[in-house]
Amino acid sequence: MAMPLGFGLVGCGKIARKHIHVLNQLPGARIVACCDLDLERAAARADEAGGAIATGSVEELCAHPEVEAITVATPSGSHAAVALAAARAGKHVIVEKPIALTLSEADAIIDACDEAGVKLFVVKQNRYNRPVVALRRALDAGRLGRLFMGGARVLWHRDQNYYDQEPWRGTWAQDGGVCTNQASHHIDLLLWLMGEVVSVFATGTQVLHDIETEDTATVLLRFREGAAATVQATTCTQPRDLEGSIAVFGTSGTVEIGGFAANELRTWMLAEETPEDARIFDEWGRNPSEFAYNHRCFYEDVLQTIASNRRALIDGIAGRRSLEVIRAIYESMETGREVFLRFEPRECRLGSGGSREDA
Repeated sequence: MAMPLGFGLVGCGKIARKHIHVLNQLPGARIVACCDLDLERAAARADEAGGAIATGSVEELCAHPEVEAITVATPSGSHAAVALAAARAGKHVIVEKPIALTLSEADAIIDACDEAGVKLFVVKQNRYNRPVVALRRALDAGRLGRLFMGGARVLWHRDQNYYDQEPWRGTWAQDGGVCTNQASHHIDLLLWLMGEVVSVFATGTQVLHDIETEDTATVLLRFREGAAATVQATTCTQPRDLEGSIAVFGTSGTVEIGGFAANELRTWMLAEETPEDARIFDEWGRNPSEFAYNHRCFYEDVLQTIASNRRALIDGIAGRRSLEVIRAIYESMETGREVFLRFEPRECRLGSGGSREDA
């Protein structure tokens, strides 16, 4: 019987608790070490992981012989440095979204993992939501016909205290705004479901928060096959979260998925119905009520991918693709023009200290 894969966790903030919860439940995984610059926080997460080692040194974690895969859950601006260290140490790399903040960093991570012969995964857990899985299967079967329109709405509430709790939040150098942080999962879903983006037009503004970046954005995406999609994203919804939804419209059907994070099927209307459609809401209408269900599905795929040496569902190329679109969104916000992919960023400030260049 194969030994459980040994994981190291770098970054012990809020999201780390989901990773720890899931890895503790999976028989094929065990957490060996937790790393954070805040040693008290690292120790607390290590205790939650069942007595893992706590360290403040990425180098020490990477050198540990029992660590075979490293999950990077640090602020976005430091993803690249940690991921590169992990890859160069010969460890499989799991990176929280986004893969990095600049395309040059993303390319460096992909190249380093290829050179080391290790797997690279980007955490886009909403692809594993049961309604999203059902929609993707319907699209693959051609049941919606030709797609002509789509949309995502991320209407969430974050108060100023949310941004003040962590100094990196809402900064160009370490985070980005609502498009990079809150809406990146929904943008990824639109790309995964609708195909290749050819151009972006976007506007962004600060409505309520004292931050460097936008807290509200409206985006138009045009796809290679002729479809278009809009993204409405804000952290200013009052007085509480409203929804995180996606919708896809085709010549033979319409599907809308709502809930807080695209996790509840709202509309399933297909021109040619099958017997399975009568059960779609019961069987695929929402995720099970277990904590971090979609993260568990993500990690099950990670373990199976490593064991079978197959391509990951959400690899470095998929992560880079989403990042390129997000950077095009910021380029469009700065220039006031439609931006066509591929493009040379000149005004995008994401991943920089506020200067308008690709860091």
